[in-house]
Parts: sequence; structure tokens; C-alpha cells
Amino acid sequence: MIPLTRPFFDSSEEEGALRVLRSGWVGQGEEVAAFEQEFARYTGAHHAVAVSSCTAALHLSVLAAGIGPGDEVIVPAFTWISTASAVELSGARAVFCDVGATDFNISVDDFVRKVTPRTKAVIPVHQFGLAAEIANLVKECNERGLTLIEDAACALGTEVETRSVGTFGEFGCFSFHPRKSITTGEGGMVVVRQEPMRRLLRCYRDIGADRDGVRTGFHPSGGLPEFPVLGLNYRMTDLQAAVGRSQLRKLPEIVRMRRELADLYRSEFSVREIDVWLRAPGVTGGGLHSFQAFVGMLTPSCQDSDTIDRWARFRNDILQGAAECGIQMRPGTHAPAFLSYFRGKYAVTPSDFPNAWNAERLSLALPLYAGMSWEDVRRVCVFLEKIGVRRPTRV
Repeated sequence: MIPLTRPFFDSSEEEGALRVLRSGWVGQGEEVAAFEQEFARYTGAHHAVAVSSCTAALHLSVLAAGIGPGDEVIVPAFTWISTASAVELSGARAVFCDVGATDFNISVDDFVRKVTPRTKAVIPVHQFGLAAEIANLVKECNERGLTLIEDAACALGTEVETRSVGTFGEFGCFSFHPRKSITTGEGGMVVVRQEPMRRLLRCYRDIGADRDGVRTGFHPSGGLPEFPVLGLNYRMTDLQAAVGRSQLRKLPEIVRMRRELADLYRSEFSVREIDVWLRAPGVTGGGLHSFQAFVGMLTPSCQDSDTIDRWARFRNDILQGAAECGIQMRPGTHAPAFLSYFRGKYAVTPSDFPNAWNAERLSLALPLYAGMSWEDVRRVCVFLEKIGVRRPTRV
């Protein structure tokens, strides 16, 4: 089996985990603090706060921004569900906008159209490692007084003009899920600019505890922290952080390998004429693409609903055929506006977000991970070349 992804581990992760186990302290502690400092240094952020997942990072960012019932937050209609769920969990309303037809990223024009007096923030996603139109997003948010929360779950290592994504908005949220370029098993990080916001996020992740304000010595509370806010248990453990520190040191090499594999895929697409019907991900926007995933898009010659339906069935045939050949593939991601919770609440239709609707049905994620062999890339492309002759034709 060629897996969709695989973590890039060596003995250094094992040594880090053993170091923590031997210390006798496995919860949130010195390793987490060191990981935060090293992550902030790597991304060029002022502050970093480690949490249990990127979903937690997004949720806490929305809460720290003061967003709640009666507010609206604009999110892309083609993304992992966490982007929208974090908004709904705060009591606010997730307002979907469409994505670009070619880059899977938020449409700035549609975002602007969706702004109302109740809009408080926008959460663009740097989808699959390709930077969104961040300069335009910053400009529009500044003009409208909106909070910019970057969902950079897929984009650690992605840069725009040598600056890390996630550092352009008030909050930047990253993921260390096993499908990401570096992993801690589960885990996430929020980067922020201001010290008061860092402190507030640390309270929210730690059941509301203000551990920065713990007083030692004789005190009626016995040195226990104050709890100024209602918080959640979104802490990262030292075990995870030790693994994350080792992974972070490898990140430049991991991104380099991913980009080389993406280049090989694009070359094979051209030589085998796969790009006639399956568009490879582009490298637009002038930034450094980190290729958290290699997600292509089927390109039917007509865009009528019957043709799209036939190509969507063909995409699913590809997934099944690949599995039978020992190759793991999957759709790029989903369009949460059409999933049960949001569909039932907001009654959206495919015509509301046509690009997101098509992307959910026609996108195709191919195996890509640091350490993947060039022979396996070619094996994937040979399969695509063969199955491509079965693609739908005009009727």
C-alpha cells in the first residue's frame, strides 16, 4: 500500500519522548514552553501558545477575539469542518463564502459581498499549503474593522514574501495532526502579536487558570492560580511537545522533499498527459507552497450538472480503483455547508457556492509525504494514466 501520508520520524522523536518519561513530568510543562518559543522563532511570530489541536486553536481565537452570540464570522465553503465549527461553538454564526475555481482558497470578492453590520471576523484557510490572497484580505479587514484569523492548519512552512502565513492576522492557527507536515499525534498552536492576548489564550486553554499570575509563598490560596475566565482543557502535553520540537527542526527538509515530490508529480502529469483531465495544484500568489497535500481537480470540458455528476462518479471510481491497486487516495476535503449540521441549519444549495460544490465532488488528493520514493510517485501516475482512458466523454 502506498499511503496517503506518513509521519517523518527518526530516533530523535523517540529520544525526546523518553526524556520526558524519565523526567517524571508528562503534562504541560517545560517542553511545551520550549516548543512555543521555538515555534514563535521559526514563524517569526511574537508569541505562540500550544494547544491540543488546531480545532482548539480556532475555537480559542474566536473566543479571545470577543466573538459570540449575534456575531457573524465569514469562512470558506470548502474546508475542513473545524473552521466553521469553531465559530458555531462560540455562539456566533458561520457565514460561508465561495472559494476560487482553481486554487481552493477563499474568494476575496465573495467574502466582501458577505460582510454585514454583524460581521466581526473572517477566517481564510491556506488550503493544502497554498497561501490565500493574504495581502488583499488584510487590506479588506483593515478597511472594515474586522478581525483576521488565519487557519494555517495545512500551511506550516508556507511563506508570502519570506513571511510565514499565520503571522499576517491577529491570530494564526496551526495543526500538528498526523496528515500535516509535522505532527505531535494531535496538537495545535496559536500565534499572536500582543502579550495580553497571549496571556488570555493561555487562560482559556488551561480551564481558565491565570498561571502567569500565580503567587508563591504564604497565601490563602496556597499558591493556586486565579481563574479570571471560563476556560477549557485544551492543553498540550510535554510528551507531544518533545516530539514537536524534534519535528520542527526537520521542517525545512520536510518542506523541501514535499516540493520536490510535487514537482515530480507535475512533470509526470505532463509527460503522461494526465493534466489533460486532472489539473495539478498550482503555485500561485508568489509564495512558498509547503504542499501539505497534493490535491488535483478533475476538469470536465462542460460545466452542466449532468456532466459534473458523471465526472463526480468517475472521481469515486478512481478512489475505488486506486484502493484495489494498493494506492490510498481521498477527496481533497469537504464542503461543510452541505454537511448535515450546517445544511439543516442554513438550508444552502449548490448554487450558493458552486466552486465549493464542484471542489468537494471533483478534487482528488494523491499520496505525498516526506520520504516517499520517486518510484511510488511514478506508480501513482501510471495508475492515473491507465484509468484516465475511462474518463467520461461528451454525449
